[in-house]
Amino acid sequence: MEIITNKISVTELKKKANRMFGNLIKAVVDIEKEIMAIDGELHADEQALLLENGSKQENLWGINIYPDNSGEDFIEFDSVINIRPSQQNRSRGIDNPEIKKKILQVVSKLVER
Repeated sequence: MEIITNKISVTELKKKANRMFGNLIKAVVDIEKEIMAIDGELHADEQALLLENGSKQENLWGINIYPDNSGEDFIEFDSVINIRPSQQNRSRGIDNPEIKKKILQVVSKLVER
């Protein structure tokens, strides 16, 4: 696992995806610090890494990145860590469009396509 603070290429993401799941790479995005943790077996593992490095729980959201895809198919908003009734998020997806928008901005900033 690693924390991405600077750009990473899609080619590098593909290598990491092939090593673990084949077609996807799990990521947890910190929408406040604009960083993300990648390459964990579980979103919970990546979340723990970010928490250990000073991130706040309410800013962490789990996604899946599909490096071979483009457009809307590049990111899937689906993770058990996203279920947060206290933040009005009752699904594995991300119900708040503003949070989704922030996640897309962070991923766009960090992933060189």
